[in-house]
Amino acid sequence: MDQGDRLEDIMHRIALVIIAAMATFSLGPVTSAQAPDPKTGPVIEDVWQPARTPRGGVSWKVLEATEEITRLDDEGYILSRPRFTKQVRALAGKRIKVAGWMMPLDAQRTQKRFVLLGYPPGCPFHFHAAPNQFVEVIASTPFPTDERKVFVVSGVLELTGYDESGIFYRLRDARPGLL
Repeated sequence: MDQGDRLEDIMHRIALVIIAAMATFSLGPVTSAQAPDPKTGPVIEDVWQPARTPRGGVSWKVLEATEEITRLDDEGYILSRPRFTKQVRALAGKRIKVAGWMMPLDAQRTQKRFVLLGYPPGCPFHFHAAPNQFVEVIASTPFPTDERKVFVVSGVLELTGYDESGIFYRLRDARPGLL
C-alpha cells in the first residue's frame, strides 16, 4: 500500500468516526429507561403530543384520521383535499369541543378568528401542522390572545377543503369551552 492509498484509508476512517459521532450526538444519550430493543431499536420519546381531549370532546386522533389527498396543479403548486372518515363525517354540523393552542391571525388583544393547533407550535416562522391537525375558528365570543395556553373551544364543525384550500375543519359560532 503506497502513501496515497494509506492517506485515503485514513481519511475514510476519520469520516466514518465523524459520521458515527454525529449520529450518536443527534440521538442524544440512551438511558437505561431507553435501552435499545434489538428488534425495534432505541426508544425515542415523542415530545410533540396533541392537546389533551376535553371531557366530552373530540380527540385529535379522530380528526387526524382524515386522509390528505394531494396533487400538483398546472403551475406546480401542491393542492390538497380531505378524505373524511365516517366518524368525522358524523360530526359535521354538530357542536363539538376540542382543545389546542392558538395561532392568532392578527395582532389584537382578543381573537374572533384564529387557528387552533392540535400540537404545540414549534416555531413562529415555520407552520408545521398538516391540514388534519388544525381547525380554523370563527368565534362568536372573543378569546384572549395567548399562544402559550391550551384553549378548549366549543363550536359547530364544518367540514371544508373540497376547494383544495388545505383547510379541512372550521368551527363556527365558537366560544370558550370547559375542560
